[in-house]
Amino acid sequence: MSWLTADRPLIIGHRGACADAPENTLVAFALALEQNADGIELDVQLSADGAPIIMHDATVDRTCDGVGRVADMTLAELRQLTIDNDHPVPTLDDLFALLGRRTLYNVELKALGLDDGGLAETVARCVVAHDVADCVLVSSFSPFTVRSARRHFPAAVPVALLRERRSTRFFHSFLRTAADHPEYTLVDEALLAWARRRGLRVNVWTVNDPAEARRLAGLGVHGIITNIPGIMRAALA
Repeated sequence: MSWLTADRPLIIGHRGACADAPENTLVAFALALEQNADGIELDVQLSADGAPIIMHDATVDRTCDGVGRVADMTLAELRQLTIDNDHPVPTLDDLFALLGRRTLYNVELKALGLDDGGLAETVARCVVAHDVADCVLVSSFSPFTVRSARRHFPAAVPVALLRERRSTRFFHSFLRTAADHPEYTLVDEALLAWARRRGLRVNVWTVNDPAEARRLAGLGVHGIITNIPGIMRAALA
C-alpha cells in the first residue's frame, strides 16, 4: 500500500482512532491499525529543545494535566505530563519505534509562519533515521512550511497542502506538491477534475459520516481521514 499508488480510498485514522482513544497517543495510533486503518494522521511540533512532539494544539492545556506552550517546554518537562491522566506525551521517534513500517503516516507539520523553526528538517531526519520514508506523507496548512518540507525530505516522501478554503488551492501553482488535502465540504466533481489535471492525489478531512464517505469515494478521492476508521472501513467495504 502506498500514498501514491493505492487503487481505492485509503482509510486514515485522524490523530489515531481518536473517537475511541485519547487523540495523538500511542494507544490511539495502535487502535487505528486494529480497526483496519491503512494509515494514521498526526500533528508534530517542536519542544523548546527541538524534540518532535506529537500534539495538535500549541498548548498542552486541553489534552494534558498541565498548562503552557509546547514550544516553551523541554522534552523532559513534557514527559512529566500525561494525556487523559494516563498516557504519556509521545514523540515522533516513539511512534516510529512502535509501529515502524507497519502503516502509512500523514505527518502534519504544525508551523504557520514564514519560518518553520527547523521543524521540517527535524522531522525529515527522524523519518530517515527510522527508515520509513516510503510510508510517510507530510502536510501543512502553511505554504511556506510545505516548501520547506519539499526542500528537506527525501524525494520519496510526498508533500501535501492542507486547505480549508477554496481560494487557497492556487498555492499549488508555486509548490512542488503531490497531494491536496481539502476539508471535505470543499470536494466536488470540479475539484477532482482540477486535481487530475495537476496530477494531485486528493485526501480529505475529517469525515465521520458513512454516507458522506461513500459520496467522496464515488467522486474518486484517494484518502479519507476519519476519527472512526473501523466504521469507515465497513462503510466502504
